[in-house]
Parts: sequence; structure tokens; C-alpha cells
Amino acid sequence: MSELHKLAASFVPKPHGWGKFRLVEPVTHFFICDFVEMTHEMPEPDAFCARLAEIHVNSISPTGQFGFVVPNCHGKILQSNEWDSSWSSFFTKLLVSFFELELKINGPWPEYEQAFKSIVTTVIPRLLEPLQAEGRVLKPSLVHGDLWEENAATNLSTGEPVVFDASAFYAHSEYELGTWRRETIKFGRP
Repeated sequence: MSELHKLAASFVPKPHGWGKFRLVEPVTHFFICDFVEMTHEMPEPDAFCARLAEIHVNSISPTGQFGFVVPNCHGKILQSNEWDSSWSSFFTKLLVSFFELELKINGPWPEYEQAFKSIVTTVIPRLLEPLQAEGRVLKPSLVHGDLWEENAATNLSTGEPVVFDASAFYAHSEYELGTWRRETIKFGRP
């Protein structure tokens, strides 16, 4: 959130502190940021997308690679975010970590595992590797990382869009847009 706030202070509440409670069980963490009174309605799309694009365009990965300085969480799920010069490789590792956790929680599912193997070995390389092939350069952009309608709102004081609850890292600038196509996500729908 700190990196996002540096690039777009009115779009991202200012973080003040975070950490782990001293209790041994249950393991509990906290995050404190500016309080923003906001609506539960979707932000105005043009303003929202302009602010998001501003972050993508103006961000600079400190290593020139995909990933992030520290591990962070996507909801309750830890993301390792280890630096990688290849978007295809980074995205594959991220997806595999989520997949392995799902199998650990829900148990084996042979058909799903076979389909996932095809995605990792065939689909991802065919779609993503050409983005950085033959001299093409893909700029790692800072992304929110968990952007959906429950993590975006409109600031009641300013009328401007605001985002929160990020799992930010440097990625392809279109990384978070893919989830918006799902039926359950309200972005761009009444």
C-alpha cells in the first residue's frame, strides 16, 4: 500500500502501520491506514481507470523485474513475489503457488490437475513468452494485485475513486484486468 500511495496519494489511503499481534494463537496481523469515508458503490469508470493507468505508467520496478521487495498477502494467501526478469516465469510461479494451496485445502482432483498442467506447460508459454521475445520489452508496472469491486469505492469527501486492501507487486500492467471479465465481478456492469 505504501508504494501505491507514493504514486497516487488521493487514490490510495496513507498507510501508518502494520504488523503481527503478540498473541501466539490465532496468528493475527493488523494494518492501519487513513480513514476514508466511502460509498459501497462502484467508482466512476473513466476516473477509476485513469488513476489506475497513472500508477501503471509512472511506477518503476526497483530491480527492473517482476515481483516485489517483500512477500505480501492476497487475502489470507501468502505471495512470495521473488524477483524474476520473465513475466511468463513469474506469473507461472504465482499461479502454481495458488494451485498447490488449493490442492492442499481441497484435495486431489485428477481432471483439474491435468488441465492445470496443460495451462502451465502450453497455454502460458504460448501467450506470455512472446511478450518478451525477439527484443520486445515488457515494463514491470506496479499493480494493486487484488482489484475487484470489494476493494474499490468512491471517496465521499472528494467524489474520487479510492482503492484499498492491495497485494501490490510489479507485473504486466494488464494483470488485474483479467478478473474483471468474470460474471461475478461488477466492474463495467450495472
